[in-house]
Amino acid sequence: MELSAVLTPAPEGGYVAFNPETGTTTQGETVEEALANLREATELYLEEFPLSIMGRPLLTTFHVAEHA
Repeated sequence: MELSAVLTPAPEGGYVAFNPETGTTTQGETVEEALANLREATELYLEEFPLSIMGRPLLTTFHVAEHA
């Protein structure tokens, strides 16, 4: 099963990893560690709450106006 991962730099260092399909969130010191932790957390989640995904997720970006 292919799922999405959104990684953002954490203020204290490392990365926060989020899976939008399940809502699982974790962290790691490196991108690789954050992804490994997210994989594990998501697998544990899916053991309890199976997910039926139709198609592949679409990830895009959008801009908002900056306010001073």
